[in-house]
Amino acid sequence: MTNIRRSGSRGHRFAAALAVTTLTVLGVAACDSADDEDAPAAAALAWGPCPAPSPGTPRDPRLTCAKVKVPLDYGHPDGTSIEVAVSRLASTDSKKRHGVLLLNPGGPALAGLDTPSAMAPSLPKSVLDGYDLVGFDPRGVGTSTPQSCGLQNPSVAGLFPYPAADGSIDSNIQAARATSQQCATKAGDNLRYFTTANTARDLDRVREALGEAKISYWGQSYGTYLGTVYSSLYPDRTDRMILEGNVDPTHVWAGEAESWGKGMAEHFPDAAAVAAGQHATLGLGATAGEVTRTYLALADRLDRRPAPVPGTPQALTGAMLRSVTYALLIHNNTLPVLAQVWKAAADLADGRLTDADGKVLQQVFAEAPAAPGVPADNQATMFLALTCGDAEWSHDVGSYARRTAADRTAWPLTAGMPANIWPCAFWPQPIEKPVTVTGQGPRTTLILQNRRDHATPWDSGLGLRHVLGNRAAFVGVDNGGHYVYHEGSACADTATIGFLDTGRLPDRDIDCTDVTQH
Repeated sequence: MTNIRRSGSRGHRFAAALAVTTLTVLGVAACDSADDEDAPAAAALAWGPCPAPSPGTPRDPRLTCAKVKVPLDYGHPDGTSIEVAVSRLASTDSKKRHGVLLLNPGGPALAGLDTPSAMAPSLPKSVLDGYDLVGFDPRGVGTSTPQSCGLQNPSVAGLFPYPAADGSIDSNIQAARATSQQCATKAGDNLRYFTTANTARDLDRVREALGEAKISYWGQSYGTYLGTVYSSLYPDRTDRMILEGNVDPTHVWAGEAESWGKGMAEHFPDAAAVAAGQHATLGLGATAGEVTRTYLALADRLDRRPAPVPGTPQALTGAMLRSVTYALLIHNNTLPVLAQVWKAAADLADGRLTDADGKVLQQVFAEAPAAPGVPADNQATMFLALTCGDAEWSHDVGSYARRTAADRTAWPLTAGMPANIWPCAFWPQPIEKPVTVTGQGPRTTLILQNRRDHATPWDSGLGLRHVLGNRAAFVGVDNGGHYVYHEGSACADTATIGFLDTGRLPDRDIDCTDVTQH
């Protein structure tokens, strides 16, 4: 459920799955001019220029922004208020406008103001005519009252608790305790109110400010959980909901993290096969099995002896190699790049780095600047606020060593990290229990799920399908990667656009086997 941002094909339409590494490239494409004048007025919102983006990041000039005031604590709605930044790409034909389509790129804790512009190029005219595309920075994220723990390592990847080379988690326990204390000291008690349930309540305030009786919604990765919570709290205010790359709401968040080992085992062979096809130039192995063994040996070697990267103060570790691998598995079209990263890492470890290797590693170590006024550790802070604050984790510190050892044996590609201890083990008790999700309610949800998605695995999608029951239809696609729509399956794309255009879900679940890579 974690995300990188990149350009190319459809990856630029969402700011991809979890900025788990600092490898960051963002593309924003243009499309036909929107007719702002004829769009229905959102009386409560004062639309104007959007906040400044990150340095070097283009901003679609057609995008307009506004802010909505919401309560910090919905238990005390007249108390402290915070702001939620909202963006809009207006319908291109007001006469055909159906309503608003809110978009969330996941994360957790990815900013979303640019998501409408990033998404638009992949959508047909019928959808661009039919909806105002609305993005937002969720509470605490980006320009929406951004939060900070003052973390020394600002990356989300730095939070991932990979055990020591010998499997020990002693240092992970110390780091988890220290990080939790750092957040308590720097961010304070208010951080407990930055939860998914409150973000969903914010979305209903946004709906109200937009002057809409109902909202449609498209969420990816973590955004599927946000959408599920919204439709559970406000079933009669939910119009058409698309959930892509899905979180099982009964597993937030410890159980969802523990699914990553199996998910990686299901998707990794796709990348290993790509590397094996380039064996003559990469030398990583002639079969997917050989490449996998090479990768595991390399990661173990870097665990034991990190390789200094020339020209930087950093060294490539096994944890970093695994995090980069996770990130580049998000999209099928970055699998060849991932194979090059593996070769560069192997050459670095062997002390024979080439110029080409160096260029690859420069990308890996590139740091994307934050937007003006946004703390560098904002996503990492809010990742913790959400994953630790939505649901209580086990506080039994001793149990993590046993579970990590078992997970490390069962799923060697992730080295026990998914079952290891997080700062959540030392986090304050959540302000409320997770929102109950059931099969009771209107049939308004389309679930899109790939069979080989390592970030939100197939089993998670099936879990959500089971919980929602008759409220949803399910489109399963025989494909790898974290994205379903516009990734080579006409079967899935037709079902998605048909639902947005007509509001009619497929009569039965669909199994798509028509993927063509592009």
